[in-house]
This record gives sequence, C-alpha cells and structure tokens, in this order.
Amino acid sequence: MLVLSRKSNESIMIGGNVEIIVLGVEGDNVKLGIRAPKEVDIYRKEIYIAIQAENLAAATRTVSIEEVSNFFKK
Repeated sequence: MLVLSRKSNESIMIGGNVEIIVLGVEGDNVKLGIRAPKEVDIYRKEIYIAIQAENLAAATRTVSIEEVSNFFKK
C-alpha cells in the first residue's frame, strides 16, 4: 500500500488519466474529487462489494425452464 499526505487542492495521479484531488478536510471527513475518463467505473467500496455480491448471486442462481418460459411470455 502506498501512503501519501496531501493538503487541500493537492492531487495524485493514477496512471495517466485518473486524478484524485483533495477538495477539503472537515474534521474526520476528507472530500475528494475524481477526474477520470467516462469508461472508468468509480464506486464507493461498500457499493462495489454489494455489486460484486449481486453479480456472484446472479451467476450462481439456477433457473428452471418454466421461469425462462414465463419471462418470455411477458
């Protein structure tokens, strides 16, 4: 893990196209801005974990032929 110290309005670069900017510090909270290309997905970690869990559940779910048939009847 790389640990960096940054002040307000300072930034770090990830690769050549993602910039993380410190917008402000208020108590225990740090406001960050992220500049990245539109094709780069950006999620809070808890949301990312929830998406991964849902994807895994969907990929491992078995569906009966009747359920598939009913889906196409709608």
